[in-house]
Amino acid sequence: MQKSISLLGSTGSIGTQTLDVARNLGLRVTALSAHSNVKLLADQCREFKPERVCIGEEKYNEFKLEVNDIDIEILCGDEGLAELASEDESETLVNAVLGMKGLRPTLAAAEKGKKIAFANKETLVAGGKLVTDTVKKGNSVLLPVDSEHSAIFQCIQGKQNKIKKIWLTGSGGPFFGKDYNYLQTVTPEMAIKHPRWNMGKKISVDSASLMNKGLELIEAVHLFDVSPEQVEVVIHPQSIVHSLVEFEDNAILAQLGVPDMRVCIQYALTYPDRMPSNADSLDLFGKNLEFFKYDKAAFPLLEIAQESIRIGGNLPAVMNGANEEAVALFLDHKISFTKMFDLVIDTCESIDTISITQNPTLDDILASDKAAREYVRSHI
Repeated sequence: MQKSISLLGSTGSIGTQTLDVARNLGLRVTALSAHSNVKLLADQCREFKPERVCIGEEKYNEFKLEVNDIDIEILCGDEGLAELASEDESETLVNAVLGMKGLRPTLAAAEKGKKIAFANKETLVAGGKLVTDTVKKGNSVLLPVDSEHSAIFQCIQGKQNKIKKIWLTGSGGPFFGKDYNYLQTVTPEMAIKHPRWNMGKKISVDSASLMNKGLELIEAVHLFDVSPEQVEVVIHPQSIVHSLVEFEDNAILAQLGVPDMRVCIQYALTYPDRMPSNADSLDLFGKNLEFFKYDKAAFPLLEIAQESIRIGGNLPAVMNGANEEAVALFLDHKISFTKMFDLVIDTCESIDTISITQNPTLDDILASDKAAREYVRSHI
């Protein structure tokens, strides 16, 4: 039987690479979505011929005109995303939507018992226990697409041994080795130039600030049922070792490969099988593998993320909302790179303004996200 997928966020970096994998493997694509890239989404619809498509509300009329020659059902907005996520036509949902918009579709797919290949880290950062409980209740499966979590997932397959520590690798971003004074001079144009990965602007800024590692640490806690203290971030500039798992006998297993997201995307789509890939193989000869501790004084957001998951409840949602808003302001040249740090830290510490709730509901999480964004906007 031909495997089928629905893909949310098809015009972004992960989305286009997912379609490259689908093209290579001959997967059936039943649904696509994009926020605003009308032309590319229309081209994807013509090639992959999905039954349904979703576009951002403000682009609905423009997109409808663009595809008036195609027989396709067009949905729009958040409700459309949730509807695509829970459709019966596909067995796997690939969630590559940016930010908090990915939470509702993940929950909708989990309730239907789908396999969920997710690159939307905000789903687990903000949703946390609500997401994992919904996955268990719906008999769904979470399959990580991020290279680090895919590496960890691969290292523990078929093993019942207790995890002692997860070594979560990161390239260090474009400012590895720079001090806080240098970071005060950083512009958006500098921050989005990642040395190893070709990513969207938001995730590139998160990588530059090391907040991306903080979000991934929170993801790892939920995905692999470990404590925050069992996850250690290590800077690995070569981006060849994608993460490591240390077991209780002190043996460490690692997953290595070229920095190409198509490898981990494909594993999520073909799991538990492996199939030939069009990504390059890794040539080990002449490679140097280096590992460093990160600079806590220069990059304080990672520690804030660690503290937020230790406290738990809706605090990670607060932190994530504040960070998303701060990154948007930075990319819009309205605040400095280091001002993002101040705003996220201040928001997380403003418990009198944003109350902390354990075991938050979806409404609690969305309210926390909204309150955090409003707090950031009111303090610039």
